[in-house]
Amino acid sequence: MKAIIHTRYGPPEVVQLTEVPKPTPKANEVLVKVHATTVNRTDCGFRSAEYFISRFFSGLFRSKNQILGSEFSGEIVAVGSAKN
Repeated sequence: MKAIIHTRYGPPEVVQLTEVPKPTPKANEVLVKVHATTVNRTDCGFRSAEYFISRFFSGLFRSKNQILGSEFSGEIVAVGSAKN
């Protein structure tokens, strides 16, 4: 699967389109095939780490979660094993 990732903090030029392994959902998760997504202020803030205090939440020297995107729409293609 393809994803936009950033391996270091910085300007928009640090993001790159990369092939990443397809994730498998954990017991309480779902896997969504994304049809549309947005770039929002939160994504830009985590990528740039302009406010140093944000690094305490997202990673001091590099981001813990390298794949950007928190708003999306799509279809569920797999569900985890948890039964509720």
